[in-house]
Amino acid sequence: MAEIKTNQLSVGYGKQEIISDLSLTIPKSRITCIIGPNGCGKSTLLKTVARLLKPSGGTATINGKIIHKESTRVIAKQMAILTQAPQTPEDITVKELVSYGRAPHQKGFGQLQAHDWEKIHWALEQTQLLNDADRTVSSLSGGQKQRVWIAMALAQDTNCLLLDEPTTFLDMAHQLEVLQVLETLNRKLNRTIVMVLHDLNHAARFADHLIAVRDGKVVKVGTPEEVMQPEVLRAVFDIEASIVQDPQTGKPTLLSYQLVQ
Repeated sequence: MAEIKTNQLSVGYGKQEIISDLSLTIPKSRITCIIGPNGCGKSTLLKTVARLLKPSGGTATINGKIIHKESTRVIAKQMAILTQAPQTPEDITVKELVSYGRAPHQKGFGQLQAHDWEKIHWALEQTQLLNDADRTVSSLSGGQKQRVWIAMALAQDTNCLLLDEPTTFLDMAHQLEVLQVLETLNRKLNRTIVMVLHDLNHAARFADHLIAVRDGKVVKVGTPEEVMQPEVLRAVFDIEASIVQDPQTGKPTLLSYQLVQ
C-alpha cells in the first residue's frame, strides 16, 4: 500500500511561493481530504505529490522513494490522479477512455493484451459501468462521467488515487454517487484515496483523515472530529462555525456559520 510523505516541501509559480516548508504524512489505505480556502495551496500540494509540479525545495516521497527523482512511468504505476474538469475526447466510448489507464503498462505502441482487458473490465465493474461500456462518454450524466474517469484511474492499477475536487459541477445526488464509489474502493480494496474537497460536510463524512491548510501551511491534521472544531475553522476559513453530530453518520457536521466579526 502507498504511504505518501512530504518533508519541508516548498512549491511556487514563478517568484510566488504557494506552499512553504510543508511536512506531513498521508496514511496508507485511508481516505484523506485536504480542505482550506481558495488559493491556499490545496491543488498545488496534490499536483506536486502527483509529479505534475516540481517543488522549489524539500521532497515528496511514496513508500520512501523521492517522487520527483522517479520516472513518470514508475510513478504512474504507483499513483493515479484525476484533475479538475478533465476534457473528454470527442465521440470516445466509455471502454476506450478507460483503456487509456493501461498506458503506463504498455511498451511503445503495443496492443492491449488479455490481462489489460481484464483490468479494464474489472475497473468498469467496480464503478458500475459495465452496461455503459459501449456508450459515448458525452451521452452520460455528470456523475457517470466522473465514474468513467475514476474507472480509468482504477485501470491504471495503482494503490493510490489522487482527486482534485472530484465533485465540482455535479448536483447533490451525483456528488454522493461519486463519493460513495470512492468510499467503496477504499473499504473493499484498501486503495489510498487523497482528495481536495470544498464541501466540509462531505470531507467530514467520507474522510478518515483531514488536512486543513491555509496560506500554504498546515493548520491542523487529524480525524474529522479533531479538525471540525470551531477554533480550527476560525483559523482556516475566518468563520464562526456551529458544529453538530450528524444523526445518521455520527460524523461532525457544519450546521451554520458566519464571518468572524
